[in-house]
Amino acid sequence: MANFTVIERLMFNPVGDIEGALKRACDWASSPLGPHENWPAPLQVNVTMMLAAAIPSFIVWGPGLTLLYNSAYAPILAGRHPDAFGRSFQEVWPEIWHDLEPLVVRAFAGEALAQESLPLLMQRKGYVEETWFTYYYTPIHLADGSVGGFFGGCIETSEQVLRERMRTAEHTAFWQLSRDLMLRCRFDGVMISVNPAWTEILGWEAGELIGKNLFDLIHPDDLAHTVEGAKDLSEGRGHARFDNRYRHRDGRYRWISWSTRSGEGVINAVGRDFTAERDKAEALARTEAQLRQAQKMEAVGQLTGGLAHDFNNLLAGIAGSLELMNTRISQGRVREVEKYMVAAQGATRRAAALTHRLLAFARRQTLMPQVTNINALVSGMLDLIQRTVGPGIEVQHVGAAGLWAALVDASQLENALLNLCINARDAMPAGGRITIETGNRWIDRQGARQHDIPEGQYLSLCVSDTGTGMTPEVAAKAFDPFFTTKPIGQGTGLGLSMIYGFAKQSGGQVRIYSEVGEGTMVCIYLPRHLGKAERQTAMPEAPIVPFAEAGETVLIVDDEPTVRMLVTDVLEDLGYTAIEAADSVGGLRVLQSDARIDLLITDVGLPGGLNGRQMADAGRVGRPDLKVLFITGFAENALFDNGQLEPGMSVLTKPFAVDTLAARIRELIKA
Repeated sequence: MANFTVIERLMFNPVGDIEGALKRACDWASSPLGPHENWPAPLQVNVTMMLAAAIPSFIVWGPGLTLLYNSAYAPILAGRHPDAFGRSFQEVWPEIWHDLEPLVVRAFAGEALAQESLPLLMQRKGYVEETWFTYYYTPIHLADGSVGGFFGGCIETSEQVLRERMRTAEHTAFWQLSRDLMLRCRFDGVMISVNPAWTEILGWEAGELIGKNLFDLIHPDDLAHTVEGAKDLSEGRGHARFDNRYRHRDGRYRWISWSTRSGEGVINAVGRDFTAERDKAEALARTEAQLRQAQKMEAVGQLTGGLAHDFNNLLAGIAGSLELMNTRISQGRVREVEKYMVAAQGATRRAAALTHRLLAFARRQTLMPQVTNINALVSGMLDLIQRTVGPGIEVQHVGAAGLWAALVDASQLENALLNLCINARDAMPAGGRITIETGNRWIDRQGARQHDIPEGQYLSLCVSDTGTGMTPEVAAKAFDPFFTTKPIGQGTGLGLSMIYGFAKQSGGQVRIYSEVGEGTMVCIYLPRHLGKAERQTAMPEAPIVPFAEAGETVLIVDDEPTVRMLVTDVLEDLGYTAIEAADSVGGLRVLQSDARIDLLITDVGLPGGLNGRQMADAGRVGRPDLKVLFITGFAENALFDNGQLEPGMSVLTKPFAVDTLAARIRELIKA
């Protein structure tokens, strides 16, 4: 399968974990280098030396020019790390390959090379930059005398070269002929000298600028930013790139990107006009924003169409069943009523399941987070997963030792895990292997940008398969609602979107790593919880008898009359005294009276100025031991306090079974 182990580990610690990833990697067999334990002794020895080196070091090995490097080399790669690890040296540096290729050829011919300040035009940061490197290449000989690769070391000398260039530029033809702006000025902004490019780019003659203050030309919106940059320079900190706008002689403004250094009491700067590039970028950004809006509208249309289709089918089953029940009762054919009742109840359950999936996608489902041991959760599900995927698929669990705890709704995570395993099964019609792996992850700033989550400590739950894999186009749409590659009638297209919504609502993220023909890995990332996980084994309890004891009274507050009627009928059937209120004002009036209230059942969204949680909190002022059961279709922000309900509070999601409601009422009152 794909080389997930190395790449995924490096993504989360892009500088500090190269050595660990190299040593722990278990899938080098699929790379040009072959299994790690079969590497030639000279390669192994030089890898050890490279990893221990303090300077940026790397090895280029074999006909494939496979690149390995140490932590110090990663900053040189900039945005190309960590994808560069294990790739071809030529693929990693395509824009400077014409400069590097002759050196590589000479190194593989057995020649040791070294040079100071080699000039290279690189694009590692998304734009062309002029750089200089001092390097050495040392051939690595195999036992038969041939060259297997070479050991390289390099130090970037761009800052030193630029500093020397600025120091002498004013007295050279470079100063006169350069098409970039060149400037020397005092720290207070007074210009000492400028080159002729100022006239070409900004229209100002040198005589109009020398002795004047640079800040007078800067766009007002960029002034504070530029003052901070000047402060950095006064404290000895230069800028590799510093962007701001300068006024042209005709009144328009041009965008200039500066490279700045300070020394001997002055600022030396070289500036490139990138106004045209920025204008194009802004136009592209506007186009992309319009495209995203169009995609959102398409998704809304797809969502609406899918909902209408599914709910119309379910409503047809419910409405038709009720109509036929009424007809059969009027005909006296009561024995035939039961099958229509069963059909209506089944359609209702499917509608509830669809609603829950939609709420998960919208990140509005009711969650009951608890501190959870994910390894124990997975272990407890292995038998169920194996029975679900069938005997033709091997299920493996690789649980990380010392796995951190997570604050998560365990039942929802179990549903997500089972869904991922079912997806993996469907991707392997001829059989294969599912691997469920957990791990602790430190996500740094770069990883946080890539994963769209805050940097910090996370644990991962990954499900990988050896199946057909996804194309990049399919993987990009996998989390969209109602998107499915399955035949019509064999999938709603809400499975992955539900998992995505659940992970985001839990403060985490989901990511897909896939290659066509190589398999797929889906990883759920959850924030680390600094606390011990609760035991996963529940103590056996005596069965709960739902009937009321003498005098027990329940207050039901809901703005939906049908819900109040149904709950009241259930309460009265069980022997409870029921008190009804249609809004938070009426409910609070009862709570603040002398009436006996053993339990409050309330919706979360209520009219009357207070939501259900606020009303319950107000009621607990005078009734500190008040038991509360929230019945709701989704979780509002006001319901939870830092992800937890207070003792004596519970949640029941609409729609609910009558026996579930009865058991929960008795359980809360008895507790």
